[in-house]
Amino acid sequence: MYISPRNELSEFRRRYRWMRLFVFLTFLIFVSRLVYLQLVHGDEYHEKSMNNVIRTVSLPAVRGRIFDSKGRVMATSMPSHTLVAIPHYVDMGEGFARLVELLGLDEQEAEAIAAKLNDYRKDSKDMRRFQQIALLESMAPEQLAAVKAHQDELAGIDVVDEPRRYYPYGEVASHVIGYMNEVNGDDIVHANDNEDIADKYRAGDLIGRKGIERSFEAELRGIRGWRKKVVDARGLPLSREKVEGLLPDASMQEPSPGYDITLTIDVALQKLTRQALSGHPSSSAVIMNIHDGSILAAVSRPSIDSNKMTNGLTYAEHETINENPYRPRIDKTVYENYFPGSVFKPFTAFAALEEGIVTPEDVFNCSGFHEFGGRIFKCTHSHGDMTMYDALVQSCNVYFYNLAEMTGMDRIARYAGEFGFGQKTGVGYNTEATGHIPTREWYDKNFPGQFRIGHTLNASIGQGNTKVTLMQVAAAYSALANGGTLYQPQVVKSIETPDGEVVKEFQPIIKRRVTVSKHSMDLVMEALAGVVEDEEGTAHSAYNESVSIAGKTGTAQVVKQSRKKGDTMADFYYRNRDHAWFASVAPIENPEIAIVVLVEHGGAGGEHAAPVGVEIARRYFDEIAPRHEAPLLADSPDNNQTDVRVPVEDSAPTTASAHKR
Repeated sequence: MYISPRNELSEFRRRYRWMRLFVFLTFLIFVSRLVYLQLVHGDEYHEKSMNNVIRTVSLPAVRGRIFDSKGRVMATSMPSHTLVAIPHYVDMGEGFARLVELLGLDEQEAEAIAAKLNDYRKDSKDMRRFQQIALLESMAPEQLAAVKAHQDELAGIDVVDEPRRYYPYGEVASHVIGYMNEVNGDDIVHANDNEDIADKYRAGDLIGRKGIERSFEAELRGIRGWRKKVVDARGLPLSREKVEGLLPDASMQEPSPGYDITLTIDVALQKLTRQALSGHPSSSAVIMNIHDGSILAAVSRPSIDSNKMTNGLTYAEHETINENPYRPRIDKTVYENYFPGSVFKPFTAFAALEEGIVTPEDVFNCSGFHEFGGRIFKCTHSHGDMTMYDALVQSCNVYFYNLAEMTGMDRIARYAGEFGFGQKTGVGYNTEATGHIPTREWYDKNFPGQFRIGHTLNASIGQGNTKVTLMQVAAAYSALANGGTLYQPQVVKSIETPDGEVVKEFQPIIKRRVTVSKHSMDLVMEALAGVVEDEEGTAHSAYNESVSIAGKTGTAQVVKQSRKKGDTMADFYYRNRDHAWFASVAPIENPEIAIVVLVEHGGAGGEHAAPVGVEIARRYFDEIAPRHEAPLLADSPDNNQTDVRVPVEDSAPTTASAHKR
């Protein structure tokens, strides 16, 4: 068959056109893809490529400091070096073995770190493997030097300077200051859901758990910074010469330190109060400025060193704390409810006086017991004829049983509520109990048909279903002594920047002015002075001529317990002894502070709690706030501060020595 050269040329041209079209379309596809990658998603892919060689290391913020009212540091941050890692880039073979060698870890320590890393690496979809985690806190100097010297051998490993929380006074104010520990899953979820938290929590972060550390977490925490570094394909850092031009302009952001907190607490008074309570293993005390509600000291014994709680307890320490029968984890000043006993009697007296039920001169005879409804209500002994002054000074139960019959439960509850009982004080630094003041309505609701007048009799002397906290008693006695102003207790004076600029200053908060006449308050204050100064007073044995103090003792009965297996007689006797109270104000002539002392299972208040309260008052005016006829330094800045006190009524109550029956 003959093939024409023309036909061959036509076929070639046709194939050439198709080939050219194919090449053009292929080129067009490549160009389109390049346009898509470079112009449409160029920034995104550039960022991803840079992320392959740039690592971001978090720089922790310095947590704010906590000061006492005199500027003493109660919580601060100390320099510390933390070994961190990004799990995905850590070589778990030779690299990890080299790390163990450099750190000088034993087998158990090495296994613990390996388990932590593998926990983040086991799931390829778990993005936590790209997050920085802490492997070893507070590195020893030799460990730090070894890692720094061989940094180029340790892929994914770095060292950051991380401040560690330190509490110079240990246990002295640990319930007030609180402590920190590692965040849990709930903390992280809460932070992610809260738009107000700019710097989200991550695994390994610490968070305030109790006290001021918890309640002012947002102010103290600060905002972490970051630093970028360039690494090779193995995750090892490159030298400065090789990374020039690769890092973005913003390669580092300095962390922002947290705010400082200044408390109303005086750490010297705090230590003094702990010393006064040292003979009582389970006890507590609150000292309050009666003119503004500021808490000068709040002690709960026993306590736990905040450093140990923050840095981690050993298993043995944890067991010891949990098995301690005196409950060192509990802040007894605000969290625990107690029967107030006779320290509640002044408020029963106010109800009777203000409602016109009795006059101060009315007399009730105490034969040692009061019979009502077939029941016998006992007194400590037979007191004979009692006026209100006598009954408060000698703590006569029978007098108040008679008062309660005439006054009624609801009137007593109303005046107790005026002074803040049965409601949280709002002090806020720890979980606070509400306490309880019973009413007829409460009994009808919870115990239908079971109310008896006997319940009122018990309530009038601070027993039955009456429960209070030490903080409530301190606020109530402050109101009693300052003329009727009930303040909200406060432990924070101000919040400042690290440079000392005041961000917020806390002013006194008045909850209410109680509707009790000055005449009634003066009468009760006179009797409280007699409790200590009168020879028949229940706290006269604690009288000290160097300090004038007015107060009320209380011996609160506890729920009796049967002897448990393994109990010694001493343990059994201790648990069934009454609680000892002493609530007081000082000095009598011009009250400045309220002091409330509770000795759990201490026995009689006059014998065990009153000496502690008097000792605190004596040392306070001798050592903490000595009184002078004239200022030592007239131009001292302290003397120029504005007085925020609410004026007290003109005449001060007289002392018991001036009282005539």
